Amino acid sequence: MILHLAPLDDWLEAPDRPYAAASLATEGFIHCSPDERTALAVANAFFQEVHGPLMVLLIDEDALDSVVRWEAPDGPPPAGAADDVLFPHIYGSVNRGAVVGMLEVRRGADGRWASMSVWS
Repeated sequence: MILHLAPLDDWLEAPDRPYAAASLATEGFIHCSPDERTALAVANAFFQEVHGPLMVLLIDEDALDSVVRWEAPDGPPPAGAADDVLFPHIYGSVNRGAVVGMLEVRRGADGRWASMSVWS
């Protein structure tokens, strides 16, 4: 299972088409994280300005139609991630059938992303 952070509005934008984050057009792949700890570190590094719900798409790597490559970050990993972390990058869109669940990322009292829970 790999994890992809997405504002809820981005996920809901075109439900009849495969999902494609903006990074697919700008960087050639969709960023994902290997685990909850890393996803929270990424959320705090890159998604602090998100005001609506921030979701984690739970993606079954084996069910993807696109290629996944596990790669080192370009530069140091975000604070809170392991120094030797490899990130799964999806080189193509995400067929919606590969998304087997979603979690909502929740902020702690200090305003930082702190936990994940089942989306309701």
